[in-house]
Amino acid sequence: MPKFDWTSTASINFSVLRGVGLWPHGDGSYKINLYTVYALFNAIVLIGLHNFSQVMNIFYVYSDLTALTATCFILTTNMLAVAKMCFFARNVNDMKDLLKTLNGEQFQPKSPHQIQLVQPLLRRWKTSYIVYSCYVSFNMSLWVFGPLSNEGHQLIMPAWYPFDIQKSPNYELTYIYQAICFTYLTTANVNVDTVTYALFMYICTQCDILCDDLSNLSGKQEDFNEKFIKCVQHHKTILSFAKKTNSLFNMIILGQFATSTMALALTMFQLSLVDTFDAAAVVGVFYIVGLSMQLFLYCWFGNEVETKSSHIPYAVYSSQWVDVSLKVKNNLLILGGRCQRPLKITAINLFDLSLNTFVTILRSAWSYFAVLHSVNTQ
Repeated sequence: MPKFDWTSTASINFSVLRGVGLWPHGDGSYKINLYTVYALFNAIVLIGLHNFSQVMNIFYVYSDLTALTATCFILTTNMLAVAKMCFFARNVNDMKDLLKTLNGEQFQPKSPHQIQLVQPLLRRWKTSYIVYSCYVSFNMSLWVFGPLSNEGHQLIMPAWYPFDIQKSPNYELTYIYQAICFTYLTTANVNVDTVTYALFMYICTQCDILCDDLSNLSGKQEDFNEKFIKCVQHHKTILSFAKKTNSLFNMIILGQFATSTMALALTMFQLSLVDTFDAAAVVGVFYIVGLSMQLFLYCWFGNEVETKSSHIPYAVYSSQWVDVSLKVKNNLLILGGRCQRPLKITAINLFDLSLNTFVTILRSAWSYFAVLHSVNTQ
């Protein structure tokens, strides 16, 4: 049976990450070459200066709550994207080690049936990637081209620059610069998110394969025991893979959930200040939907890891264990007991990624919005 390439499912994802400077060529991390120079240029010019101009703008509008929230709700998203990119770039070598493990012998499907078994999850991730990317691209287009329909020289996002942006060609050049920075940050942010979803999805597929192996354990004593030992080794590798994945992304997840809650509240507050049919209101609604989709996919794929891993004890019981020796039965019982606690993706053990967490975040965002609205009306 030919080797199954798991990473081919997310090949577009990794190609885009390489395009934005977050996925160096080869098996290692960044080296002294042109690609590293390209990544540093992006970090300084497209990320550093862009965010610095927005931070400086806070000092000019801090006394105006409306202008301050208009600056902060985009700045929080941008700063989160920067933090995610930094964590990702720092851990890119460990990421590549995970992909080596994924394509290793232990994670390979053992039959055409197992390949068919994991196809629905692979297709689900591809569908999520396409839908999410297309929606964000549409939303990004609204942000980039929306200000052009307004009167006056309005930029894509509020920022401070040490020159008069109302003069030409200062305004045109600044607008193009913001459009490039915004597109770059959004593209990088989306693909860091989706590669995280992909790793969660890979954990789910391995749980499905392990369940299939366990439920089909049969044969004579020695054959049964040999297959069982391989299942135990596979389970240990899955646990190690999940632990490493969680450790690489738990800070990213924590930052995502914390800032997204704030961004949702600030966006709703901004919507409460504009006319219902205003163009800014339309952009704000699409932004809320996109942010909610981002959080939902984190929680949904995290919830799937817990759900799929919870099936393992039932697969142990479904094996042909009746005719094996007492020693093997005890080993099966130990494995079943070990698997009673399902795998969970957490944010530094503060909370799990689950659908309940998603609902809690939405409730928290609404509470923060209510506080801002109350302060503004007083």
